[in-house]
Amino acid sequence: MLSFFAELVTRTDEDRRAFETNPVVVDAVARGMPVERYRALLLELYHVVWHFNPVCAAAASRMGDEHMAVRHFLYEHMQEESGHEVWVMNDLEAIGVAADAVRQHAPAAHTLALNGYNYWAADAATPVRHWACCTRWRSSPRSTAGRLRRRSANRFCSKANAAVSFIGSHASLDAQHMADLRRLMNQLNSAGTLAAVVESVRVNFHHFTRIIEAI
Repeated sequence: MLSFFAELVTRTDEDRRAFETNPVVVDAVARGMPVERYRALLLELYHVVWHFNPVCAAAASRMGDEHMAVRHFLYEHMQEESGHEVWVMNDLEAIGVAADAVRQHAPAAHTLALNGYNYWAADAATPVRHWACCTRWRSSPRSTAGRLRRRSANRFCSKANAAVSFIGSHASLDAQHMADLRRLMNQLNSAGTLAAVVESVRVNFHHFTRIIEAI
């Protein structure tokens, strides 16, 4: 019988591949994004990142003591993620978008749908779905982020180092960190929780792919 993590990877691998092989993603990784498209992507990412910690807080507050280790992990992870929306804003300022314009930007439909689903997932009967979803969904596109950073930065010339701090910071995942996540995830053993997490990963991959397609 597969572990929780292995089962999750197996059952969501098609969704990961659909993201990585999407023509828009492949083109961006191969050639980088022109500054106009990169600007549009960051404007959407700002609203995704802004909501990440509030969603984590909602999920942690609804976890019972049977998931105490997961709840404590979220507390620590929220500290690590604190202020990352400021990095996105700084990158946008480096390519000509003022802070007020970032805050006033109206998120696209799939950005709203992704955030709305994640708030619902954090408030659902199995809020642990949000944590496990994040560990799978956030770790999978990191190599893509690294290649996108290198390719896009080359197109921004003198602004390269100033405009890719957020994507650059999310381009790798420490091996020990990943091992800790896997070990913690494998403590979950409920078929219902697995089904909820699989759904959450698939929805997040779907909406994030649509966000990139639309820019």
